[in-house]
Amino acid sequence: MTQPSAADPRPRVQAGPDGHRRVAGARCRSCAEVTAFDWPRCPACRGEVEPADFGPEGVVWSSTVVRIPVPGRVPPYSLAYVDLDDGPRVLAHVVDGSWPAPDAAPIGGRVRLVPPSPDGDVRVELLASGVPA
Repeated sequence: MTQPSAADPRPRVQAGPDGHRRVAGARCRSCAEVTAFDWPRCPACRGEVEPADFGPEGVVWSSTVVRIPVPGRVPPYSLAYVDLDDGPRVLAHVVDGSWPAPDAAPIGGRVRLVPPSPDGDVRVELLASGVPA
């Protein structure tokens, strides 16, 4: 698996101490703002930040299905903005048993981080128990 470079704008997904996937980021010591990136200062108040990790689960804030081919991607595939529990909002590819998922994830649906794609994309899977009624 290829690790994102320092210039790669995608959040970094890693295995947490419990074995679950987590997004590595930072939390401000002053205002508690969270970010999916390792900024040198808080983007909200310019305070000091400390490393933090977020996940492994979250809620779909918005989603869509991309049906237009772009280099390196075969449509259709689903993308979602996910609000990680106690963490930031991240853009992720939605996967199912036949990567990629061909349908949009339901807004409000619960998802879990899974290993990133070989080129470093953040990926999530929809939890069956988390589908809104």
